Amino acid sequence: MPGNITTGRTIRDHVAQVSAALEKGQAARSSIVASWARSARHGLAPSALAPRDQRLDGMGLARLRERMEPVTRAARPTLERLFQVVGGFGASVILASEDGIPFERLVKQSEDRDFQDAGLSAGSDWSEAAVGTNGIGTCLAEGRPVVIHRDQHYLAANTALTCASAPIWDPSGDLVAVLDVSTVRADIAEGFSGLLSHSVHEAARRIEADLFQARYSGARMVLVPGADRGTGALLAVDADELVIGATRMARQHLGLTGDLARNPVPAADLLGVSSHLRPEDGERAVIHRAIARTGGNISAAARALGISRATLHRKMGRSD
Repeated sequence: MPGNITTGRTIRDHVAQVSAALEKGQAARSSIVASWARSARHGLAPSALAPRDQRLDGMGLARLRERMEPVTRAARPTLERLFQVVGGFGASVILASEDGIPFERLVKQSEDRDFQDAGLSAGSDWSEAAVGTNGIGTCLAEGRPVVIHRDQHYLAANTALTCASAPIWDPSGDLVAVLDVSTVRADIAEGFSGLLSHSVHEAARRIEADLFQARYSGARMVLVPGADRGTGALLAVDADELVIGATRMARQHLGLTGDLARNPVPAADLLGVSSHLRPEDGERAVIHRAIARTGGNISAAARALGISRATLHRKMGRSD
């Protein structure tokens, strides 16, 4: 099997390497060893020549694909572009669920058997709890992009793989999927896997932006000033200049929390810029921004505007 170590000496070396790192307490200094420690706590043995056989049946995989269809639809163009770049290096492109289960794969037909033998098939479980340190599972466990190169995997069964993975965050800021590029080629150097990681990270950000724009298709997209343009720090702004949505990167950069659709925030307050409203939209926008600033408190909004609550209700009825 291309995905397995086959010699007893190599297996012993791998087990000795993992055991020595854990015994020396290196988890605090190495994210890989920290993942190995989690794998050990899951009851996994690094000497295992095959991962636990945990796989969705056909009906379970069909239900997963149905649930993840919005993600797949938004991701498909980016997945295909990424595969055009990395497919020539003997790599597969995988989209896995938040549970670590691949549900979409792009792989050359001539190389598919190698990935099937390595366990990278749709419906298989690649969480850390199931197979230890690996690109998909460790990315989920740590919520960040990772590269797991060959013997950095915990199980001996997986040490022929090189995996670069990045999380995909949905428009609400929740981790919804993992994008992974994996290869079983032995001539992929650790340095080159870093280039793969960059491509995967950028592709994941594009998928997030496409998911966000699909969710807020009627809103104006605003790129957050001062944020790294490559991070996808986007705001969704409605006709009243209220921020009704923000990507995870935008939330982190601006310190935003909560449900913005229910509790919108004036864009001008966040960004320190002038309104882009038309003059005829002014009264409605002023009212809605005042309400947003008071967290929906009508009485407080009326006081801030210097009018009575009854007048505010009347103006709201006229402007809506």
